[in-house]
Amino acid sequence: MRLVPRLAVLVTGLAVFVPLLGTASALSAQTAPQPQRPAVFAQCAACHSVQPGKHLFGPSLAGVGGRRAGSLPGYAYSPALKSAGLTWNAATLDRWLTAPKKLVPGTAMPFAGIPDRARRKEVVDYLLTLK
Repeated sequence: MRLVPRLAVLVTGLAVFVPLLGTASALSAQTAPQPQRPAVFAQCAACHSVQPGKHLFGPSLAGVGGRRAGSLPGYAYSPALKSAGLTWNAATLDRWLTAPKKLVPGTAMPFAGIPDRARRKEVVDYLLTLK
């Protein structure tokens, strides 16, 4: 007979605890940490913001993955970049960050590139996480 009261306590405890699991996962999804910004990105941050709509010397990099090059409203791109026909993905970002002026002759971006493949990949991977 003692088992019944213990079972009732267990069921009551589960009834309270199970809904909390959903709340905890919802909260963790809302407060998930932002991707780690690689140290080499400091070169980019000198001219580019990662906040949507905030342009510095260069355009905002928020949401750059999948965007057509030279198409972000509110920024005056060079005619060369506007007409380059590129869409930013892992491959095009890698080529761009290797040597922007070689990929798009006439671009106004005054950046020589990131020669180290591993560091460049860190930046590309980071850029593709920006929303």
